[in-house]
Amino acid sequence: MDPNDLERVKIKQADACLVLANKYSHDPDAEDAASIMRVISIKNFCEEIRVIIQLMQYHNKAYLLNIPSWDWKRGDDVICLAELKLGFIAQSCLAPGFSTMMANLFAMRSFKSSSTTLNMWQNDYLRGSGMEMYTETLSKAFNGLTFPQAAELCFTKLELLLIAIEVKGDDLHDNQIAINPKPVIKLASNTQGFFMAQSAEEVKRVFFYCKHCHEDVTDPSTIKKCKCKNYDEKLEADAIKDSVLVRKENPNVDASSQVKPVGAPMLMNTLKALQNKDGKNSPTQSKKPGRLGSGGASPVSTPGHRKGRDLRSPKMVDGIPSSRSNSHAALPPVDKLPLVVPLGVDAMNSVVEVEQQQKRFDSTGMFHWCPDRSIEECILDRNQAAMTVLNGHVVVCLFAEPESPLIGLRNLVMPLRASNFHYHELKHVVILGNLDYIKREWRNLHNLPKISILEGSPLSRADLRAVNVNLCDMCTILSAKVAGIEDPTLADKEAILASLNIKAMHFDDTLGLLQSQSDGRDSQLGSPLVMQRKGSVYGANVPMITELINDSNVQFLDQDDDDDPDTELYLTQPFACGTAFAVSVLDSIMSTTYFNDNALTLIRTLITGGATPELELILAEGAGLRGGYSTPETLANRDRPRVAQIGLFEGPLAQFGKTGSKYGDLFVYSLKNLGMLCIGLYRFRDAHENQGQASVCTKRFVITNPANDFSLYPTDLLFVLQQFDPKAGNENRNRQKTRWSAVSREAEA
Repeated sequence: MDPNDLERVKIKQADACLVLANKYSHDPDAEDAASIMRVISIKNFCEEIRVIIQLMQYHNKAYLLNIPSWDWKRGDDVICLAELKLGFIAQSCLAPGFSTMMANLFAMRSFKSSSTTLNMWQNDYLRGSGMEMYTETLSKAFNGLTFPQAAELCFTKLELLLIAIEVKGDDLHDNQIAINPKPVIKLASNTQGFFMAQSAEEVKRVFFYCKHCHEDVTDPSTIKKCKCKNYDEKLEADAIKDSVLVRKENPNVDASSQVKPVGAPMLMNTLKALQNKDGKNSPTQSKKPGRLGSGGASPVSTPGHRKGRDLRSPKMVDGIPSSRSNSHAALPPVDKLPLVVPLGVDAMNSVVEVEQQQKRFDSTGMFHWCPDRSIEECILDRNQAAMTVLNGHVVVCLFAEPESPLIGLRNLVMPLRASNFHYHELKHVVILGNLDYIKREWRNLHNLPKISILEGSPLSRADLRAVNVNLCDMCTILSAKVAGIEDPTLADKEAILASLNIKAMHFDDTLGLLQSQSDGRDSQLGSPLVMQRKGSVYGANVPMITELINDSNVQFLDQDDDDDPDTELYLTQPFACGTAFAVSVLDSIMSTTYFNDNALTLIRTLITGGATPELELILAEGAGLRGGYSTPETLANRDRPRVAQIGLFEGPLAQFGKTGSKYGDLFVYSLKNLGMLCIGLYRFRDAHENQGQASVCTKRFVITNPANDFSLYPTDLLFVLQQFDPKAGNENRNRQKTRWSAVSREAEA
């Protein structure tokens, strides 16, 4: 705040300035206000300095946009702890253990050969925890390949995991990250890839790889710069120069006739062909080029430090609205919207058929949306909750006082309402806690579907039984209370007591009741399945993730865990198993963002479910999500990958659950046949001792990016980046009606 101090530290000569927040502040809003004032002071002294700031509360991000010299193009960025923390936990509700995997990826630590004192599971976990996220330019050998082909080559030949690529706009300035894009995208020269690897030296293999010199190499560590490399670099530089000259000399040349770093989305091409054939355009069709929004690419632009890239103003590619476009404004009445069904894209019929007739998504098309609901409509008492068919849901155990600081529950629920899920796939969210506090959060939740509230205490076993905690897919334990200063170990007392309370509970070993609705439609409450799955008999088997304020308190979560109190959080059993999460693990993202300005964009894309710069500007207004009419452009935004967890004991990958199956074979099969990119395993802790058979211990741990020859067990669960399936909506509804009809006939008989 003092210009003299800024002069003494030579802020004008600095490469960047990092502003850290006090995560244990009693008043998060006041702490954020002080941090923002520091940014104002720094920018007032030197507006060109790159600033990366930590904020506690998501709603305070809007104030940064009011600073005149705050510029995403310079690499200025904000790391919101509440947004990332709750986003990590939300993804763990979809794929338990995913928060641990992501936290380790950005922790910037290395792995060394294990000692003999480590157990087998610890060795497998630590190898994965040493993985980091790297970016590197792909060599000329990858030109023209689709992403699945490139990912297969990297994994099988170079022992690298390629999870995303950076694609450029027509002016070579606006970059976007495409995570596990579909085969319609072809890799161009100098494409930058995002890799999971142990070291930067390993990632260099993809830069040096030459098809002529390295095709027969069996040891990837021997791949170094070859004689062809200098010649290839000259050709690539000339190609880029010629491409820029062509665009400058022929600005009106149709972009589709040029070689692009990203293929035009199939859906939008079909729509354009149909419209041109009819000789007219949709009234909502933009005449400007659109941005990437199909082909499995996530429509999120990346800030380019010192490269003129603007996160808030991405260009448009192939007719899909950018973050500054007017995709949600001045739309015609719903009864006059054209019903455009793309020819040859049968998979999109189920998406376009109903959703264009009503508002079911927000104005960006990235999240499910519903009209405003009063909180009274969603409140259940204990008897109503007990009679409601709750199954496969998410239970949020929330400790809060009426005046506790808001933690932003919207950041937890929004990733669970991403539009790349069909409505029937959305997990119902039941919030158990103080009603007066939840009322303050409700103004940011009232437009999100499938939410119920039970006023009560997470420490009450009667309340926990009423919400069917033994049938939930995940139980999250959060606290909005301000930590006391007298004893830091007591900061997590409620969360720890609630966790131990659930683990000590016993439940009846029975199947759930049949769902009461016979029309086959998804109910507002409960699962669309006809019969509930078998619940956990013991509370210790309930899927759970507990948020901790103090890292050292992790020792109290597992009574059978012999971790030393001084053990680092990532080395403890609860964290390795994905059952504990602490905000302290997010500190490393500050340094990661400094070294790689695309890293934070990749993290946000993975954990927020698709939050865009446009959506952030809408939320900054303070009015919450806005509903929008479904247009071909917004529906195309649904076509993006999502995090999922798939078992090997049944389903399309059951063949790899047999003894002797290898991870490398599973990786290639999933990528080629299912479009799924495998990124890790979730394995029983003692699976090695029991050879993958069922055991008494139900604790699983995370294995990030296993080796090609890693052995699989039938009890393993697989972390994948899964493509959106447009046909799943109708198929599920038809299957649901068939099941209910069969059950009804049996009941009548």
